[in-house]
Amino acid sequence: MGDGSVFRRQEQTAAAISRLSAFAVGLEHAALPAAVSDRLPLLVSDLAGVTVAGMRTPELAALVEAWPLPAGAAPLPGTDVVTSPETSARLAAVAACSLELDEGNKYAAGHPAAHVFFAAVAAAQEAGRPVSGDRFLTAVAVGYEVAARFGRATTSGEGWHPHGHWGATGAACAAALLLDATPEQVAAAIDASTGLVHVTPWGTVLDGDFTRNLWIAGANIAGLHAARLALAGLVDNPGTTAHSLGGLVGQLDPESLVGDLGERWLAAEGYLKQHAACSYTHPAIDLVQALLAGGAWRADDVVAVRVRTHSLARPLLGRHPRNRLAAMFSLPFVVATAVVSGTVDPSTMEPGSAAFARAEAFSDRVEVVVDEALDAHLPHLRCTEVRVELADGSVVGLGAPNPLGDAHYFPLGPDEVRAKLERLLGVADAGAVLDAVAALPGAPDARPVLARLALARRATSQVSDR
Repeated sequence: MGDGSVFRRQEQTAAAISRLSAFAVGLEHAALPAAVSDRLPLLVSDLAGVTVAGMRTPELAALVEAWPLPAGAAPLPGTDVVTSPETSARLAAVAACSLELDEGNKYAAGHPAAHVFFAAVAAAQEAGRPVSGDRFLTAVAVGYEVAARFGRATTSGEGWHPHGHWGATGAACAAALLLDATPEQVAAAIDASTGLVHVTPWGTVLDGDFTRNLWIAGANIAGLHAARLALAGLVDNPGTTAHSLGGLVGQLDPESLVGDLGERWLAAEGYLKQHAACSYTHPAIDLVQALLAGGAWRADDVVAVRVRTHSLARPLLGRHPRNRLAAMFSLPFVVATAVVSGTVDPSTMEPGSAAFARAEAFSDRVEVVVDEALDAHLPHLRCTEVRVELADGSVVGLGAPNPLGDAHYFPLGPDEVRAKLERLLGVADAGAVLDAVAALPGAPDARPVLARLALARRATSQVSDR
């Protein structure tokens, strides 16, 4: 590509970012489409509950114990720790993605909500004045939309995992809005955020390297830092995102950033997760559960399980995971867990547990075939088929166009989200999370409401004296 083409692409990117910024700054909560405003409390409840659940894992307890905790008044969800807003945002974001139960969006091919929410919380805490619940929720919704559009517009190069880069744009937008930035400053923050992102190799994830769980946290912090840079007048919007997301990470389509802006909301088209594993494994889990519910067979009756799926799942073909993270990204292991345990949740994915050992022993009976013919249906459909061959010679099988919980395929509603959080947290703590989020709309100040998420302290009580 010649220098002139590069310059034009940078100009186009800058213009698209300016349009996103103007749209974001001019939006009021009352102007949100009903599909978005109705989904927001559900999305935030789900994410907050998953964050508290993640904070209960041994991995997060160890991380919080080792992490420096500067003085501050920002509570860390699920603990009795108070620290600086930035530190709380970083550690909470790590917890949010550590169980692979956080919300995602198939059009963005990633997780916009977890990239945005914690930067928004930190910005509200740093604002130095009341931030209404409606204003906070609007910033989260717009930040989500910006992040999802950058996810949709970015075609990542081979080997790049979708955490930790394009999502920083939504974090920057939400944080800048809550810190009273002008449209020009919001645009500057969005553009600058993409110069502060992580290198995110798929290989790191598949190896089970815990550093992967810090990528979403880093994107939240990148967005927060970019907002501060913009407010200081130290950055503007020259469209350098064209060189970061559009050069290093992959290719960026500026038109996709603003095409159908205000008409279509990707924030209303995400999915909520029921299984503690990568979303590419979810249709196969759903199908195994349906086949178990509809038949008289069990794991001991199985000769082989054959999965046919799309090429997005190609990185997930490894076996014999060494820890929780690697297990959540092994399609054979996840399917084996569904067969031998019936569920794929934090307890059955716990390394060292009897369920983990049973899945490991069974997983060699799982065969996965990537069929590129199914890619023709992406991104709208993530088609998957499962066939179970039994020792008596019979075969049972099913197919699905998407995972359950997709906004367009048996979406989870309030009752299902409550049930999910009750399974993860218990009835009382799930209720506390849901009650806190329910109090956000119309609240004169979101900050004390968000502080109510500091509950369920038993898993991290060992850090309370620091």
